Amino acid sequence: MRMVDIITKKRDGYALSPEEIRFFIEGYVSGSIPDYQASALAMAIYFKDMTDVEIAELTRAMIDSGETVDLSAITGVKVDKHSTGGVGDTTTLVLAPLVASVGVPVAKMSGRGLGFTGGTIDKLESIAGFSVEMTSDHFVQLVNRDQIAVIGQTGDLVPADKKLYALRDVSGSVESIPLIASSIMSKKIAAGADAIVLEVTCGSGAFMKKEEDAIRLAETMVQIGTHVGRKTAAVITDMSQPLGFAIGNALEVKEAIDTLQGHGPNDLEELVFALGSRMVLLAGKAENLEDARGQLEQALAQGKAFAKFKQFIENQGGDPAIADHPEQLPRAKYQIDLLAKESGVVAELRADQIGLAAMLLGAGRATKEDSINHAAGIVLCKKVGDRVAKGEPLLTIHSDSKDVSRIEETLYHHIKIAQHADRPQLIHRIIS
Repeated sequence: MRMVDIITKKRDGYALSPEEIRFFIEGYVSGSIPDYQASALAMAIYFKDMTDVEIAELTRAMIDSGETVDLSAITGVKVDKHSTGGVGDTTTLVLAPLVASVGVPVAKMSGRGLGFTGGTIDKLESIAGFSVEMTSDHFVQLVNRDQIAVIGQTGDLVPADKKLYALRDVSGSVESIPLIASSIMSKKIAAGADAIVLEVTCGSGAFMKKEEDAIRLAETMVQIGTHVGRKTAAVITDMSQPLGFAIGNALEVKEAIDTLQGHGPNDLEELVFALGSRMVLLAGKAENLEDARGQLEQALAQGKAFAKFKQFIENQGGDPAIADHPEQLPRAKYQIDLLAKESGVVAELRADQIGLAAMLLGAGRATKEDSINHAAGIVLCKKVGDRVAKGEPLLTIHSDSKDVSRIEETLYHHIKIAQHADRPQLIHRIIS
C-alpha cells in the first residue's frame, strides 16, 4: 500500500477503505508518512469530503493511535458533554454538579483553553487550592462516591489528533467537517464516555459561523457516535452574542455560583436544562425529557446542585466557602463601565469581538505559553433586545490596567444600538 495512491484516490472523489485509513493514521503517527503527504490528503478530504462510514473509520483509527480511558469501574452510565466553544462558556461549571446531583456520574476530563477565555480547568483554578491532579484510582473513587470529579487530559490520548490538528492549522484545512468531527469524537470516545451530549454553537463567536455548517457537523458527530456504539445527541445553539453575562475565569465561576443558587442568567439556565435533561435521559435516569428536566429543576430549587458544587470543590482541594462568599474570588484592580452613547435597543453584541477584548485583558490565551489572569474579563449589563438609555452601562471591563481605551474603542465598534431588535433564539435545533 502506498500513500500516494491513497491521496490520488481521495483526490478523485472515491471513498477510502478502512485499511487505507488505518494505514494513513498509523504511518503518520509513527513518522513513516511525512507531513507533506498528510497535508495533501487533508486537503483532498477538504475538497472531496468523506462518507459517514469513512469518517467513523477515521475516528476509530485515531482512537486506536493512543491510550483509551477505562471507566468501567464507575457504576452507572457515564455521560460526557462537549461544546464546540464560544464566549461566556460557563455551562460545564453549572451543568456538571447539577447532573451529578440527580445521580448521574460525571467523570469529566477537561483541558486548558486557547482563545477567548480559559478552559474549564482554568476557570476552576480561579478557586484557591483547586486541583485536577489525582491518580486514576482516586478519580474513580470520587465519581463512585459523589458522582462528580474533573481530571486533566492525559498526553497519551489520541496522539493522531494532536499531529493532525497542528497540520490542519498550517495547511488551510481546519474547516473540513470530517476532520473536525473525527477530532472531537475521537477524544470524547477515548475518554471513556458511554454516551455523549454535544453542544454545537453557531454565530460570530462560534467556530461554525453558519447554521447549516453547524447542522452538518452535529449530524456527522451524532452518526459517528452511533456507529461506534455510543448514545449521542446534539443541541445546536446560538453564539451570535456571549452566553450569560460573564466572560472571564473568576467572573464565570461567580456567574455559575449565582446560577446554582437559582438567580443566574436566563439563557445560561435554559441551556443547562436543555443539555442536562438529555444527559439524564441518556443515562437511563428518566423516562422522558420532561421527567429529566423536572428532576433537574427540582434539584436546583432545593439546593441539591449548589451543595454538590461545594462538595466537588472541597473534594479537589478548593475552599467550599467560596460558594457562599464569591467576593473572595480573584478581583481585578479596576472595574470600568462602558457607557452607551445613545438611547435605544441593543441590536448587536459581536460575540467574537467581545471575546477577543476579554482575551486581550488577560482572560484567555493566544498561545499555549501565555498565562491566564483569572480576574480579568468583561461582564455584560445588557443583552440583545434590551433597552438602554444614553449614559447607562453596556458592560463593565475588569482589568488590572487603568488604560483600556483601545479595548473600549473596539467594543464600541462592535456593539450596535437601534430602535428595535429581536432577541436571538438560543436553541436552533436538536439532533439525536
